[in-house]
Amino acid sequence: MNRTLLRGARVVTMAPGRPDAERADILIDGDRIAVVGQDLDASDAESVDLTGRVIIPGLVNAHLHTWQTGLRAVGADWTLMEYLTHLHGGAVRHYRPDDMYVSNLAGALNQLNCGTTTLGDWCHNSVTPEHADAAVEGLVQVGIRAVFLHGTPYRDPDLPHPLAEIDRLLDGPAGDHPLLTLGMAVQGPQYSSPDTAVADFRAAAERGLVTSLHQSGGDLAPGWDAVRDAGLFGPRTNVVHGSDLPDGWVKRLVESGVTFTSTPENELGQGHGTPVTGALLRHGAAPSLGTDVDTVVPGQVLTAARVALAHQRGLDHARHRQSTGTHATTPSVTAKQALAWATVEGAKALGLADRVGRIEPGMQADLVAVDTRALNLWPAHNPVAAVLHADIANIEAVMVAGRWRKRDHALLHPGLDKIKDRLLESGERLLRAMDTA
Repeated sequence: MNRTLLRGARVVTMAPGRPDAERADILIDGDRIAVVGQDLDASDAESVDLTGRVIIPGLVNAHLHTWQTGLRAVGADWTLMEYLTHLHGGAVRHYRPDDMYVSNLAGALNQLNCGTTTLGDWCHNSVTPEHADAAVEGLVQVGIRAVFLHGTPYRDPDLPHPLAEIDRLLDGPAGDHPLLTLGMAVQGPQYSSPDTAVADFRAAAERGLVTSLHQSGGDLAPGWDAVRDAGLFGPRTNVVHGSDLPDGWVKRLVESGVTFTSTPENELGQGHGTPVTGALLRHGAAPSLGTDVDTVVPGQVLTAARVALAHQRGLDHARHRQSTGTHATTPSVTAKQALAWATVEGAKALGLADRVGRIEPGMQADLVAVDTRALNLWPAHNPVAAVLHADIANIEAVMVAGRWRKRDHALLHPGLDKIKDRLLESGERLLRAMDTA
């Protein structure tokens, strides 16, 4: 089994009880982290000198509709209602399986390039089994760790999730892959009838799957009470957005172990409502982060972390001034908390906290090396902040399950130019179809 020794870097482990950053070596044995310590000696391992870099756990983009990659930036000025009208009311019916494949292939490659090693792929355009299989294949070809959250285009509130398709995926393409996990992207209690919402949650629980759902502003539908009364909210429930949820509901869901994923740049720009970050923090919880839609915002989860941090600090500063008449003397949220949202909390939201999100012996070797020698980060006096301030150009190397997917600032996947050509062709065809619909 291959062994790799990463030496010379400063390491942000995100593990409890360890310093925020430390000088340490990391010994990788196969797909796992074997040892984290100083001056490790492993003569049988490939030695990689990463002096001047900061190593962090692989980032987790917990919510991305990767199937939209081919339509990147077409909705940069769309409101939420325009997005739903043009994308879900128009484009979805023109997607072919090959569009799903190339969007997921290119989208997942972009995530690796940005330092994301684990992707929550919320695929609510699985129109046919062929569409779903093509999307899964795109993820598998890239070698990213992914939770494929199977969903369908918006449908009648009384129609349950297609469980035969879930079972087919479990028995086939998503059943036994070391980097791929299946989950359910359900319409959820906001967009399903109470009976349908309960049935979908119960089906996911019976299969041990993460159940992820959208909720953005507005009064809560009766399905919320129905799922609560059935006792089906729990640690494998993931609420995406959760904007403007009543505080009592946030408290109740947190106490049940429910996770939340905020996509702050998109939520603020499109009008989803106020990001749930502050409400979670008040109840001793924290969000995971996603970038949501490449059609509207860029897919960099570090950008999402900075937006979430700045927005929450802004709210807290304003609240402090209003209540005291003076400026705050200490920050309400720290850079390390924001980095945790993009690592530890993301792993928890996707049901992978026992595998990724921290650098510890026994965890999967999903790692990112950030080059802090670059002019925009040097000198990196605060390694945690330097990582949070990093851009794609600073993401020097990315490893998933002990295998390099990016080295020396370049992706290792072959045929990138051909993939880009296919993505352009797919996107232009979909745009033409939308214009003539």
